[in-house]
Amino acid sequence: MKLDTKRTVLVGFAFLSICAFWQMYDNLVPLILTNTFHLNETVSGAIMAADNVLALFLLPLFGGLSDKCTSRLGRRRPFILFGTIAAICLMLMLPLFADSYHAVPSGGKIALFICVLGLLLVAMGTYRSPAVALMPDITPKPLRSKANAIINLMGAVGGILYLLITTFLYHVKSETYVSFFPLFAIVAGIMAAALAVVMFFVNEPELVKKQQEYESKHPEDNLTRHTAQGDTLPAEVKKSLTFLLVSISLWFVGYNGVSTWFSVYAENIWGMSLGQANTCLTIATGGAILSYIPIGTVASHIGRRKTIRFGTLLLSGSFLTAFLLTIVLDGFSPVLYILFLLVGLAWASINVNSLPMVVEMCKGSEVGKFTGLYYTFSMSAQIVTPIVAGWLLRNVSYRSLFPYAAIFVFASFITMGFVRHGDNRVPAKKGLEAYDVED
Repeated sequence: MKLDTKRTVLVGFAFLSICAFWQMYDNLVPLILTNTFHLNETVSGAIMAADNVLALFLLPLFGGLSDKCTSRLGRRRPFILFGTIAAICLMLMLPLFADSYHAVPSGGKIALFICVLGLLLVAMGTYRSPAVALMPDITPKPLRSKANAIINLMGAVGGILYLLITTFLYHVKSETYVSFFPLFAIVAGIMAAALAVVMFFVNEPELVKKQQEYESKHPEDNLTRHTAQGDTLPAEVKKSLTFLLVSISLWFVGYNGVSTWFSVYAENIWGMSLGQANTCLTIATGGAILSYIPIGTVASHIGRRKTIRFGTLLLSGSFLTAFLLTIVLDGFSPVLYILFLLVGLAWASINVNSLPMVVEMCKGSEVGKFTGLYYTFSMSAQIVTPIVAGWLLRNVSYRSLFPYAAIFVFASFITMGFVRHGDNRVPAKKGLEAYDVED
């Protein structure tokens, strides 16, 4: 059994589109809200948090709706098609409202901007779960970690494309008003091109049919045993799913607590510049990107659960080491670059394997619903942790950030120990390896 890499890359264009958009959204919308509309940080922060709040409801909803879709285009592609088109049309209106407000300020224009922004977030929410669910739909279960690594890599390419374009277009700081319409238009073009690839080169109904034929011939790969009716999961599988979803929330609480507040932390504790702090985060992202493919291969040999538990131990250990460096170092040290490279490796070990474990526990007709569950628990954590970690920094100590993150990530190592389903089958051991005892 071998992964069809070309097919997986083509499917990954949907995720590339999504990641290019969110990289732009997180980068530009706060600037427009604060610099153009002159909203304060509290109001701007509340608006920026709206996407995560909406995701709690939209991702499971549209994931489940796509499971029931019977379109001739397939279950997922109709959502990808109409969601992307709606998002492109709405996003191109945002810089026009901003430019118009700069020319002639008006409260009504701010209201229109926020309304269109809300509709845009809904449009993006309609197709994220279906786009991610498309990969498990057409990929044999044992190969989903490898495939998810490629999907994550495609998403990273989308983010990097945006960053490179931004660097080229806005490499010099301007003292006058700058319109972001060209950047919105280019990202819209990227999204349209990615949509064209998925619609013209990914024949979802045919690929799903082939996957169903494969599953009927290889029932041994159906690792989850459902009830005879197939409507509910067995109690032991539900238990594993519950602990896995709790684990997902716990490691997102730890990781996103650091990624949200690290720049502020580094400035106050180590006296680092914004550039030095962002370099650490960029190295972590780069480490994850370089690790995606190797980690997918490793997981196919030792199992997803073991790979995730390794990642949680490495991540919590890295955060604990960062706390110790807080005590030892008076300022910036290159050691931090090595540490954040390990953070990237650890995060890749977790991120590549967690979604495949979730969808491993469902029937093929429920992949969208379970993908939505994954995002519900991860998004919930991303809503809560900036607030909780920020409160700790303000009311306890800035030095509490890394212990806070280490504790939650280590807690996920413990809860993952109770997950007994959703793993992939690993190759049979040979020779003396056959006498190794599983944990």
